[in-house]
Amino acid sequence: MSVHFITGANSGIGAAVARLLAARGEDLWLLARDPGRAAALRAAFPGSHTLVADLAVPGDLAAVLELQGLPQQLDSLLHVAGVLEPGAVGQLGTGPWQEICAVNLLAPAELTRLLLPALRARRGHVVFLNSGAGLHAPPGLAAYAASKFALKALAESLRAEEYPHGVRVTSVYPGEVDTPMQAELHARLGIAYDPATCLTVDSVAEVVAGALDLSRDGTVSDLMLRPG
Repeated sequence: MSVHFITGANSGIGAAVARLLAARGEDLWLLARDPGRAAALRAAFPGSHTLVADLAVPGDLAAVLELQGLPQQLDSLLHVAGVLEPGAVGQLGTGPWQEICAVNLLAPAELTRLLLPALRARRGHVVFLNSGAGLHAPPGLAAYAASKFALKALAESLRAEEYPHGVRVTSVYPGEVDTPMQAELHARLGIAYDPATCLTVDSVAEVVAGALDLSRDGTVSDLMLRPG
């Protein structure tokens, strides 16, 4: 049985990935922001291991998670959680920049550091759910895009560093996906939202699972998906 650690499993792509892996009978470790979300995960995924930690405070992750107990062996670490705050560079103060970079970049870096021994033990796989904005920065999303560009750099360095240990690293760059975050973004930007023009969360989850299932003779380093 494979063992997977997933962030962002309460909704959207993370929930779809967790559902797919749970349906295969695999062992899930799920990270929740607070006890209420942890309870919801336990109800949705009976038998899963749930941990509570706030990715917006990456400096606390080591103490908080090690107190709860981390897995000793992992087949994959799936960084799906993320936050987004729209705004032009001339509008956003340091607060949104700090939160976005904490959740989207610093927390994945710290969580990866903490779980590398478990990943090395199983020659595991790290997957970063990036974004099309991590390749082409659109106007009005500078902070989000900057965090995702930096996440790309983190993945590339990690891939080279962990190659001798047999740990594979994949970045996934979906375009617009039908998620609550996407709907909220359109509303805040005053743009009409049509879910039919988006990728589904299940399509993205299937791509993530496909990367995990690739035979050991290769690595899918980067995956770009676009709607339709």
